[in-house]
Amino acid sequence: MKHSDYNFFDPEVLVNPYEFYKLAQEEAPIMELPSPRNNAKLFLVTRYDLVIEILKNTKIFSSNFSTLLAGSYEIDDELQQISAQGWPQMNTLLTADPPEHERFRSLVNKAFTSSRVNKMNDLIEQIVDELVECFIDRNKCEFVSEFAVPLPIKVIAQQLGVPQADLPKLKQWSDAFIARLGHMLSREEEIECAKNVVAFQHYFHDVMESRRKQPQDDLISDLVQANVAEAQSLDTAELLSIIQQILVAGNETVTSALASGMLLLAKNPQQIELLQTDTQIDNFVEEVLRMETPTAGMWRVVTQDTKLEDIELKAGSLVMIRFDAANRDPMKFADGERLDVCRHNVSNHLSFGHGIHFCVGAMLARKEMQIAYKRLLLRLKNVRLAPEDYEYIPNVLIRGLKHLYIEFDKVA
Repeated sequence: MKHSDYNFFDPEVLVNPYEFYKLAQEEAPIMELPSPRNNAKLFLVTRYDLVIEILKNTKIFSSNFSTLLAGSYEIDDELQQISAQGWPQMNTLLTADPPEHERFRSLVNKAFTSSRVNKMNDLIEQIVDELVECFIDRNKCEFVSEFAVPLPIKVIAQQLGVPQADLPKLKQWSDAFIARLGHMLSREEEIECAKNVVAFQHYFHDVMESRRKQPQDDLISDLVQANVAEAQSLDTAELLSIIQQILVAGNETVTSALASGMLLLAKNPQQIELLQTDTQIDNFVEEVLRMETPTAGMWRVVTQDTKLEDIELKAGSLVMIRFDAANRDPMKFADGERLDVCRHNVSNHLSFGHGIHFCVGAMLARKEMQIAYKRLLLRLKNVRLAPEDYEYIPNVLIRGLKHLYIEFDKVA
């Protein structure tokens, strides 16, 4: 087969893209795709060195793709009316370019210090142990709903200072943001997502107001109080945008990585024996992030006519950079299709991005995964797939499992 025999947007290709990526990297590493917007060309970039080149050049490859996210909002009265009940979507961390991006980044970095993340060790261990306790005596579980979803959402709720009773709402809102990013929605789903976004905004607006009056030891208090020399503090719409991104990034992506890592262990039992020390488990976490990249891709907008290798890209074109393809590029990672928990250069993966948009929550995500696998492997052995098996959710930007049924033996 050739790369042109595949339709990248086909749900079956999205859930199992690696054969297509291999062909694309060999035959057309900068490949034109049918565009979601009729007036703009769309290019898919799959090779590691080209992805890095794009991420470094923020002037020509802009992160300001918010018009793309707006999608049908611009032309749909009902969607506009729903959105008008909330606050406008702002370009902050994900969709801002320099110099504005630096202002947001410096303010948010103050809330994501290593001391704040390190203080969370005991809490994460406690949540992991409580979740394992709920299923360990059954010798089986549905790992996504029983572990991979609740762990990060409980951690991020604690970080944001949100009561545990509101976790289902957080999950619902987070799912809505992801669905919008993926651009595969019916009109009814678009309307449902728009309502969820407005509900999220009003809920967190109230939290922000209460933290202004009575600060607590949480991220939202840090953000509403944050000001850096020369940088004006954040207004309501900007704060809501940042909280939205922290919620999604701190939740969906960690869920995906936790579940994918457990699937890799179930499929590669011989590698589990190698995970005897903390250092090896930390390296395994990086290998999971490389092999099962949670944020599979991201958009960029070309700001001026340019050339990437020998391909002409016109101003206004869209570029889809594929982190999950770059992370298996054989030019960068030898035998990249194989799980190797001892891989020496694994930390070169691009799962948290690269350059100015490197993920602010990377430290927290790593800590959650490291603690989770350490505690899980102390208590479960002989992890294997149950007959019901597993299933991926098709999404253009996020790679995640819908469910993962496993069986295991208890460690005596």
